[in-house]
Amino acid sequence: MSRPALALLLAGLLCAGLAHAGAPVHVTASHAWIRVLPGGLPAGAYVVLRNDGDRAISLTGASSPAYGEAMLHESSRAGGMSRMTMVDALAIPAHGTQALQPGGYHLMLMDAKHPVQPGDTVRVVLRFGNGGTLPVDFKARPASAPGDQG
Repeated sequence: MSRPALALLLAGLLCAGLAHAGAPVHVTASHAWIRVLPGGLPAGAYVVLRNDGDRAISLTGASSPAYGEAMLHESSRAGGMSRMTMVDALAIPAHGTQALQPGGYHLMLMDAKHPVQPGDTVRVVLRFGNGGTLPVDFKARPASAPGDQG
């Protein structure tokens, strides 16, 4: 293969990879907030996601420069016992919403890199199954904060 042909092939592969990494996400976020707990305890992150696309999309993960780890969890209650389980993906229906809220689906933010205080704004990057991402600013609220904070 000639050098110019090889260069074109590599450039095409690079562009294809970048196109996938920057896949469009037709999702918007609102009501994004974090419940800050005392000490080094993990924080819960909540948000309402709206998918304006024609296809369902899955939230598959998150990351934040303020935390060492972010995981998608679901809280449930059965037989008087509360439990929390890790979730691999959460579907957001086409032209629909999915709420991450106390007592249900949420993000667990662990290993704060610095103390996060009520009133702080924390950037969280949401990752989707199509390779797209959505940076969202979450407002830190105290442990006593009620559910929807608008």
